[in-house]
Amino acid sequence: MFVERLKDYARLMRLHRPIGILLLLWPTLWALWIAAHGQPDLHVLAVFVLGVVLMRSAGCVINDYADRDFDPHVERTRDRPIAAGRVSPREALALFVVLCFIAFALVLTLNRLTILLSFAGAFLAASYPFVKRFTHLPQFYLGAAFGWGIPMVFAAQTGGIPPVGWILFAANVCWAVAYDTAYAMVDRDDDQKVGVKSTAILFGRHDRAMVLLFHVLTLSLLAYSGALAGLGLRYYAGLAAAFGFALYQQKLMHERTRDGCFRAFLNNNWFGAAVFTGLVLHYLWETMA
Repeated sequence: MFVERLKDYARLMRLHRPIGILLLLWPTLWALWIAAHGQPDLHVLAVFVLGVVLMRSAGCVINDYADRDFDPHVERTRDRPIAAGRVSPREALALFVVLCFIAFALVLTLNRLTILLSFAGAFLAASYPFVKRFTHLPQFYLGAAFGWGIPMVFAAQTGGIPPVGWILFAANVCWAVAYDTAYAMVDRDDDQKVGVKSTAILFGRHDRAMVLLFHVLTLSLLAYSGALAGLGLRYYAGLAAAFGFALYQQKLMHERTRDGCFRAFLNNNWFGAAVFTGLVLHYLWETMA
């Protein structure tokens, strides 16, 4: 019984689906490598990697709590622990608080500016699930929530937030709109029935074009960030590879099938990895030169 309950908690935290952790981790690592010129403080690195896992898990828990009345009516979500009645809403709230407390304890080992920024990050994570009831633009809010680690990383590593940090933050907002619109295309029919709003509904038949547009905006802002940070050709080769993944996602979404759109969403892991690989190669080359 105890083991089964732990499994339900793990499923509530989506530990069996690490894609969300990766989509949150990649931009955090982009920022840390740029802030540290390729040589991040190991303590800062450990805090943010653990923090990503904890806060993504907390975000999933509060999301399912907020959507507990919607999830039973959506094909993809009806078997989630709260929707299926295996975890109570009160248990979910308690788990959310515990995860946030552990994440905050980690942040307390960093400097004052990072600690102050963490309060805004916690607010974004806790409030995001409720935004889709009021606007068709929750994907923008998700981008802010998923990207708040970027200014926090710069604050932790350098003690401040330079312009390149905010440009990276804007790039992440655009990236989140791209990948989460593809994700929302999977649930569009069900969302319309239950009254949940999304960019997939807002963009309508222009959905694929808008996903491509936001991928292009993401890469443009990342290119500008690279120019400000003095990054070289290896970084831009990573951006070119990321653009290739963006085009592949267009192919996956061509028929707008649930499976194709979900595979396009998952493929963004490789988009993020390509950008990070370019960064790592740039700084490695600089070290060897």
